[in-house]
Amino acid sequence: MSKPGPISAKPLSVLLGSTINDVFKRQGFASRELVTRWAEIAGAEIAAHSEPLKIQWPRPVEDQPPEPATLVLRVEGPMALEIQHSSDAILQRVNTFFGWNAVGRVALRQAPLSRREPPKRMPPPDPAAVAKIESTLGNVEDDNLRGALARLGATIKRK
Repeated sequence: MSKPGPISAKPLSVLLGSTINDVFKRQGFASRELVTRWAEIAGAEIAAHSEPLKIQWPRPVEDQPPEPATLVLRVEGPMALEIQHSSDAILQRVNTFFGWNAVGRVALRQAPLSRREPPKRMPPPDPAAVAKIESTLGNVEDDNLRGALARLGATIKRK
């Protein structure tokens, strides 16, 4: 019987990279970096209350130089005015990121941001339950492993 070859796991980003890039291209983004690195580009304060939706490129006119695009941002309602006042700084940062005058205007769309809630952390298991389970693990020589197994057992038992 032949032995199977080695299993080589590929990162999800490699498998889905071209599909994700196609989705971003449909929204006018040349690459996904503007969206994924928005906090670095715009700054933490602006990024906390906004996110890029798309880039609208004007139709080219023959014999005319290309016009800059419009960056459409989704902004939380109360911060829209503040971000509108910061639009010159945003334009400068975005164009510095691109390396050329790609964006000439910022348009705002007021809507809730599409943030995911961070997963809720479970409280640690009860120390009495951990001690009780740890007392049954007498054959485990490594103290760190015994403690980890006891915490795991107490957590499973709690559920």
